[in-house]
Amino acid sequence: MHPEIRKIVTYDEEVLIEGFRATERPWRLFAVAAVLRNPWAGRFVEDLKPEIQAYGPILGEMMTARMIALAGSGDAIEAYGKAAVVGLDGEIEHASALIHTLRFGNHYREAVGAKSYLAFSNTRGGANAPIMVPLMDKNDAGRRSHYLTIQFAIPDAPRDDEIVVVLGAATGGRPHHRIGDRYQDLKDLGHDLDNPAAV
Repeated sequence: MHPEIRKIVTYDEEVLIEGFRATERPWRLFAVAAVLRNPWAGRFVEDLKPEIQAYGPILGEMMTARMIALAGSGDAIEAYGKAAVVGLDGEIEHASALIHTLRFGNHYREAVGAKSYLAFSNTRGGANAPIMVPLMDKNDAGRRSHYLTIQFAIPDAPRDDEIVVVLGAATGGRPHHRIGDRYQDLKDLGHDLDNPAAV
């Protein structure tokens, strides 16, 4: 059982000026998107596990290799995330199924030496729907400078019976970050630094 991939799309943005000031170094945001046939489109399937277990490792390995090639190395990636957009004949659960499995995400996490979980979004839409890939620091979930979102679209995807699966990354945080990190807010509010409710 293999995913039926129609196309692979890469997105690569290099920012040289942000907020009317030059960046200290080029700031890159990039993504790899796989457009594949939704194996569950148009019907209710109780057990999604066979396709999850079969597709996850294949997509994770292939897409991670392409991300590392874009970045030059796993060390070059500081912020990372994932997303999926399911076509109109699918459920949000179908988008979630293919990215919320360790069989998919662990390939990427291990390749970049990450400690934090992968930020994510799961949405539904038609062709040219906005693809939103949230990112965060790969080692520090509270580092606000690396709270980012990559946005792009694919003019002919997803078709109604497709899913777009995406990995995203950035080589650094926002160039002129100046809103502080969550830890100072927690300290100011007298909360424990591990308070999971505060972002």
